Amino acid sequence: MAQRVRDGAIVGLLLTGLFLAVSGLGWKLAGLPFVPLDLFDWIARVLPGSVLTAGIDWMVAISLALHVGNLSAAAKSTEQLMAIAAALVIGGVVGSTLFVILGYSEEPAALPGAILGAILGACAVLIESQLNRIPSGASVSAAWVVGSFVAAGLAFGRIRDRLEEVGTGSYSDRPSTDPRMTSANVDRRRQVLLGLACATGFSTVLTAIWSFASRRVRAPGARWSDDHQLPNAEAAVTPVAGTRRELTPLEDHYRIDIDTRVPTIDITRWRLKIGGLIDHPLELTLDQLRLEEPLHQFVTLSCISNPVGGDLIGTTRWTGVSLRRLVGRWSAGPRATHLKVMSADGFFETIALDFIERDPRVMLTYAWDSLPLLAEHGFPLRLYVPDLYGMKQPKWIVSIELIDHWEPGYWVTRGWDREGRMKASSVVDAVDVRGAGADREGRKTVPAGGIAHGGARGISNVEVRVDAGEWHEARLRDPLSDTTWVLWRANVLSAEGDHLISVRCYEADGTPQAGGFHSRRLRLS
Repeated sequence: MAQRVRDGAIVGLLLTGLFLAVSGLGWKLAGLPFVPLDLFDWIARVLPGSVLTAGIDWMVAISLALHVGNLSAAAKSTEQLMAIAAALVIGGVVGSTLFVILGYSEEPAALPGAILGAILGACAVLIESQLNRIPSGASVSAAWVVGSFVAAGLAFGRIRDRLEEVGTGSYSDRPSTDPRMTSANVDRRRQVLLGLACATGFSTVLTAIWSFASRRVRAPGARWSDDHQLPNAEAAVTPVAGTRRELTPLEDHYRIDIDTRVPTIDITRWRLKIGGLIDHPLELTLDQLRLEEPLHQFVTLSCISNPVGGDLIGTTRWTGVSLRRLVGRWSAGPRATHLKVMSADGFFETIALDFIERDPRVMLTYAWDSLPLLAEHGFPLRLYVPDLYGMKQPKWIVSIELIDHWEPGYWVTRGWDREGRMKASSVVDAVDVRGAGADREGRKTVPAGGIAHGGARGISNVEVRVDAGEWHEARLRDPLSDTTWVLWRANVLSAEGDHLISVRCYEADGTPQAGGFHSRRLRLS
């Protein structure tokens, strides 16, 4: 019995690893469903909001404690590792359980394994369909999912049968007294497990090599920032060395969403469906949206989970079409009061029509820095609403429904802030000790700089201090637009030793930032 439990766990673990490697390769090569990650996403959607929130906070806290450089990349990697680890654990447990159960029968296990695989594959297809990972008519994807599970079940059954054949002296309650038979069976058992281990290892290495080779380094295409000056290029205030870049490179812009892997959208079949309380439902292609007068805006977007001083915030140049322009031509019914915007991954958000009418900056976005949206950032279409966190701005938009009432969005239904309005914040990005000078009293003057952001409300003033001293006004660089962060710099006076430089900001109307101040250590010698 104990040997069966051990062998079942080993076979389940190795076979799950092989399944993960082959499925991962199918995902990377052909965009086919990767069930372990998708199952993780499905579980996250059905968990209570408090559990999901706690998980997100936990991942951010761990990343900060480990001084991870890129929080969004670390969060996605952590989610994927958790999904893979969970699959391996489940595989080991199921393997040992099935070995014990099948041990009570003398029948071959290949057929039951294939049947069980077919059942699990059908369940996986249902889950994938709920997540919109298998679109209507995508028979290849469905066949891939079912086929991979059937193959895994069949392989499990055949390996179990093979181990059962050589199990005399190890599985039997009354092992053989012939030491040669026992030794030979043990050797054959090891050969079976070693062969499975080699197959798993080879497939895993192959998938890892392909993933590394196909890793995106820089999105191809001409960018606006490649041959244009920023609109504030001649500003009097220059950033302190070490301050984050004013325009975030696309590869460095954070990504936070509800998916461990990016939804795959076939642009040749994609249509933006407009329905609900509208006289004539519409379906628009991306090319049709691009024919509209484009709206270009420099925008700073932030995640509501961004810790003070974190990098879940970025600024780039957004291009799209004003939603007010579109809505005005949609013949909305007289009862329509809101738009419900829905994404390919099941995310959704509601926005009031009167808000859209008041603010022409609300737009459907199809390009960042003049490039089509990267897949991880919402290709082909995402929403932009000024002054709100990313939790209120769907990506991978597939439909818009005109409705006669407000509905809570995806995160609001899970207990998050209903408004999602960005809070004013300020950060000390850099303290340039190498640029320090000295005053007449022997104190050193050290340049410090960073960012301040108040959503679309603007920043009127930034102040810095050393330790618990007086607050002194910093100089502000002209922002890229009224919806971006502002860079600041200040020369702080300090004696030798260890000190703490803190910063605070005020919104355009004089409202001070709420919460604690961000600080950075300064050591002078």
